[in-house]
Amino acid sequence: MRILFITHSFNSLTQRLFCELSQRGHEISIEFDIADAVNEEAVALFAPDLILAPFLKRAIPEAIWSRHVCLVVHPGIVGDRGPSALDWAIQQAVPAWGVTVLQAEAEMDAGPVWASATFPLRNALKSSIYRNEVTEAAVRAVIAAVDRYFSGNFTPQQVAGKAHALMTQADRAIDWAQQTTAEILARLNAADGFPGVADQLFGQTCHLFDAWPEAALRGEPGELLGRRQTAICRATKDGALWIGHVKTVGGIKLPVTLALPAARELPELPLAGYWKSPTPTWQDISYEEAAGVGFLAFEFYNGAMSTAQCLRLTEAFQWATTRPTKLIVLRGGSDFWSNGVHLNTIEAAESPADESWANINAIDDLAEAILCCETQLTVAALAGNAGAGGCFLARAADFVWARDGVMLNPHYKNMGNLYGSEFWTYLLPPRVGVDGARDIMRHRLPMTATEAVRLGFYDACLPGPGFTIDVARRAAELAAAPDIAQRLAAKRAKRQSDEAIKPLAAYRQEELQEMRRNFYGFDPSYHVARYHFVTRTPHSWTPRHLARHRDLDWKVPV
Repeated sequence: MRILFITHSFNSLTQRLFCELSQRGHEISIEFDIADAVNEEAVALFAPDLILAPFLKRAIPEAIWSRHVCLVVHPGIVGDRGPSALDWAIQQAVPAWGVTVLQAEAEMDAGPVWASATFPLRNALKSSIYRNEVTEAAVRAVIAAVDRYFSGNFTPQQVAGKAHALMTQADRAIDWAQQTTAEILARLNAADGFPGVADQLFGQTCHLFDAWPEAALRGEPGELLGRRQTAICRATKDGALWIGHVKTVGGIKLPVTLALPAARELPELPLAGYWKSPTPTWQDISYEEAAGVGFLAFEFYNGAMSTAQCLRLTEAFQWATTRPTKLIVLRGGSDFWSNGVHLNTIEAAESPADESWANINAIDDLAEAILCCETQLTVAALAGNAGAGGCFLARAADFVWARDGVMLNPHYKNMGNLYGSEFWTYLLPPRVGVDGARDIMRHRLPMTATEAVRLGFYDACLPGPGFTIDVARRAAELAAAPDIAQRLAAKRAKRQSDEAIKPLAAYRQEELQEMRRNFYGFDPSYHVARYHFVTRTPHSWTPRHLARHRDLDWKVPV
């Protein structure tokens, strides 16, 4: 059936639903919610059998919902109404939450319910809960609702509910002297992603994001205790919290020490080495060993990897190769494995072109270190999403194991027609063929982990529940396999053979020659696209690869 998505943006949830429903044979087209007239035109062009709204920030107009069944995905339990649904649930620490698929009517979130799903509510960032529990619940509920609608024998139920108000900054306000660590963390978690919590740092008004608990450090409530890399630690009445990112007035979201230069004057609170801290603290790179396997994790906010982060991670990886292990697992982060270069730090640089060049070279150095590792087998274990260069950085490992439900965007062109690097011209064609590589890079569409394995791009798709345990077990078995020495020898021989045919340096030079044009050439598309991305400029149109109904040769099937 034809299903039209009307959505604020093509976010991770919308991408997942797009893939899930497409795989079930439905024909999907997407229209960004720019204006009522634009939405009405999209409906007229596509003539959908059903309209789905996965992610909206305003109501669907009556001209549409009164003539078509419109199913809205609401991130709240049955009966919950109003905005800030997930924010209130996290801040009030409710034990369980859910997603409801309801029919759009005159009153927001008050239409009849088509399906719902629930989940235990973790003590975590809102952005993390949205990408994981909310997304999985939404998939279950939307598939059920769509199946019920097309079966024609289901009657949605009207449910009495209670509306809550939009959460304001007054509701989110932090009192560092009076509130406990848990209370402050709940407020910061509930605001993560958007809009953050308004506060003061170094005499400047800013919004706080990316909070981590600290178990050991103490000080006077509200006191700034120190910094570690780009984050700062602030005392509470009964402990302390790390703040990783802020957004200043009129600025963009950035690591604290980059956004607020005064933060760099705080005393450094380093960790001794790359091992995992025995108590909760801020640690964006960590390392641990078990059963002959080294596990290197890198929890970079939103999966963005700045020049400095790439350099530190390369150093950590090279150190890990000196350890007496047979295999290194590159864990990435819980929500993102990697999304490639850090567009926000690039935008904030004195010369974004120069910083782009430094960042892409730093991530290429990391990819090359992984590709050229001769002492261990390597596994990229993707528990979280990956995009752009992050997808190919993962492919630099000998094996790529992805969690079922992970979303991949293995292309660059959405960012102002970037050519891309990370040795994709070496890594991709042998896996999916020349035609397959061209299709992936041109089509600019998301890919599920299952699809990546089917195409041969990645090696295994593992069940979501127990992914971390499953990875550890598989890695231990691989490290203990009797043929591990032969595998390592074959890996070295293959690398030497490939190098003789065409050196890695040649692939890198060719890719970077194209990237130099993107960064320094006459066409400013990359710089324009990056600016709009980091400043969250509202969409003015829907990309044509998403809005199929706007193709010139589109015709409504008879």
